[in-house]
Formats: sequence, C-alpha cells, structure tokens
Amino acid sequence: MNSMLNNKDEMIMSLVHYFVTEEDYTPINVQGTKNEIWLENLNAPYKIVRINSNYIHNTEQFEMDIFKMQYIIKQIKKKTLSFKMNALNICLDLSDYVKLNNQDKLINTINVNSFNDVKKNSFLSKYYPKIKTSSFKKTDNLDKIINITDDINNKTEKENLKFEDVFKPKKIVMTKIIMAICILMYFVTLFLTDNFNLSLVLLGANNKALVLRGDIYRLITSAFLHGSIIHLVINMYSLWIVGSEVETYLGKWKFLVIYLLSAIMGSLLSLIFLKNGISIGASGAIFGLLGCLLYFGYHYRLYLSNALTNQIIPIIVINLVLGFSITGIDNASHIGGLIGGYLATMIVGLKYKTKKSDTINGLIVYILLTLFLVYALLKLV
Repeated sequence: MNSMLNNKDEMIMSLVHYFVTEEDYTPINVQGTKNEIWLENLNAPYKIVRINSNYIHNTEQFEMDIFKMQYIIKQIKKKTLSFKMNALNICLDLSDYVKLNNQDKLINTINVNSFNDVKKNSFLSKYYPKIKTSSFKKTDNLDKIINITDDINNKTEKENLKFEDVFKPKKIVMTKIIMAICILMYFVTLFLTDNFNLSLVLLGANNKALVLRGDIYRLITSAFLHGSIIHLVINMYSLWIVGSEVETYLGKWKFLVIYLLSAIMGSLLSLIFLKNGISIGASGAIFGLLGCLLYFGYHYRLYLSNALTNQIIPIIVINLVLGFSITGIDNASHIGGLIGGYLATMIVGLKYKTKKSDTINGLIVYILLTLFLVYALLKLV
C-alpha cells in the first residue's frame, strides 16, 4: 500500500519524529501559522525548532518571514519567562534567490531539500549529532508513516504520564504535622510559665546571644513558636495554602527538608539584624516554601506560567513590601527563608527536571551562604 504523502510531507514527519523522540522537543500550538510546525525544548541547544514547508521565493519574503518568526518567539518568551531564546529555522522549500547573509543572531536558518541534505548538514550534525544515525530516508511505505505517528504518540503519552505523576493530588501529611506542632507549642507556651516571653525563650526562640553560646537548635525550634493567637492563625493559614502545594508537587520528605533548611537560613539572616531580642514564627520557613514554588514554577513554567506571574511572584513581592512597611515584622527572616527555600529545592531536586549538577550547585551555594552568615554573625559580636 502506497502513502499519499509527498516528499516534503514525509520529511516534515521524519524531522518531527526525530526532534520529539530523540531530542525531547514538544510540539507547541502557534496561532496564525500555516504549513509550519513549532517545537520547544528549553534545555536544548536551540530552545525553539521551527520546520517550515512554505515556499519562500526571494530575500524580501524571507526577511518578512523572519520578522513574523521574531514576533511569535516574543510571545513564547513571555509565556516561558525566558530572557533569551534562540531558534533553529529549518526551511524545506527555500529558493536559490534567497540570501541567508546577515541573519538574526538568535535565529539560525538552514535549508534542506532532501533526506540526504538532513544527514549531511554540518550545522545539524554539530548541535544534534544523533541526527547522523537516524533513519532519514525516502520511502513510500505507509507502515513507516504509521510507525512514526505511533512513536510520537507514545512519546507524548509518556510526557502526559510524567505530568500527571507530578500534579496529581496527593495526601497532605507533613504540612498537617507541622501545623499541629505549631499549635501545640503555642498552648505549651501559654501555660509553661506566667511570663509568655520567658516561655518562648525556654522553648527555643531565636536569640543572638543564646545561639552564639551554643544553642544552635534555636535556628529550627523558633520556626515552631508564635507570639500571639493572631500570629499563629495567619501563619497556619499561610502554611496550609503554600505547604499543601509544595507537598503535592514534591512529596512529604522533600517538603520537610525544604521547610527546615528554609527555617535555618531565615533564622541566620534574622540574627544578623537582630539586636538583643528574640525572633519567632513559621513565616521564614513559609517564605522558603514560596521560594520552592518559585523554583518549581520556573521549571514547570510551560504549565504554570500564569500561576507564576499572576500568583507566586506577586504574593512574594507584596509580602516583602508589607514586611518593610510594617514595624515588628522580621523581614530578614523572610528574605533568608526565601533564598534558603529556593536553594533547598535545588538540593532535593524536582522529579523529571533536576540534573545532578543542579543538586551539587544548590548544595555548594547553600553551604557557602550559611558559612558567610555564620562568619558575619561572629564578626558582629
């Protein structure tokens, strides 16, 4: 049985098959285009690959096509929060009259007219070496077309399963446990002694002199103490909203590590600005969870771009501004927690996204920053 596809159509399918199955690109829907396919992989040598089968007969038409491509890339950059985005423009029907000189620095155009051109193209081979061994060849066998379609569908199905695995609702455990501890500790503080502040100190409030004396545990225990019922209710509400999201996306054990590392970093930075008083509250660690969502949202921005720009970032900015505007709020703890949470998420990693190098880099930066804060704290004594 012969296929009804012409040479150009078959080349498109083969190229899409290669970039999707071998280079982990994902097809993206671009409005207002015809006879072209756009693929995206934010970790590839070229973040965008465009396969264009339209006939371009002169340089003026080519320049207009590049202008249109630049406009579309701008929209993709906004959606993916990318500051810089390079693109590979693969043209299948470019006239000999078209001159490719003085191309856009971020858009590289190549012209391929046959399967042989694809395999022999030095530019493709340089950035995509696996293309040399891929099965690009002309065939009239419909079975090949069916197999290509099946491969692409299987790849898409695997990506959908990964998405479901990360975003499916999960049982919230650790967030509830931490909330229960915070509530319990508040009532213990109320009844431990007649002096509420003394109770806070005895139970592990953060204090410069006591930490320098050796009570390092206060860097963590202070994140479970609160100074009033309003303080407790606000933080527990925030913890439930933000913590549930983090625990759903990363799991309970990664959530716990992020919470504790955020609390430590927040407490350390708080001590730099704290004089002789005490610092308490879960807000530093909660800001760490917001830092986690910032890191998570950036790496899953294809799915969460609106949530990242319309919810996560505004919440962080508003709360930091309020912290600087209202007296009595430990904004140093918030900033430290935010940074600590971001780095802690790098350390524990995101499923399907984190490389070993990301984990190592996050760990190194977290340790160096911790050592710097300890050094700064000792110098202030």
